[in-house]
Amino acid sequence: MNCVICKHGQTRPGDVAVTLQRGDCTVIIKGVPADVCDNCGEYYLSDTVTKQLLMRAETAAKSGAEVEILHYAA
Repeated sequence: MNCVICKHGQTRPGDVAVTLQRGDCTVIIKGVPADVCDNCGEYYLSDTVTKQLLMRAETAAKSGAEVEILHYAA
């Protein structure tokens, strides 16, 4: 797929770190599978991966975590 941000790169499968914030809670999830632009580094997540990330971030926020660093596991 062509990158919609830079318009020059092609996306390729890879892994990224995703940072999510809500209020005072920051959740960093490493090793997230994504399609990554080979030109600018912009990444695109599937609907399934996005849903899983949001559920994990919600759990961290509800636990009262200020900062949580996780590794992605499908």
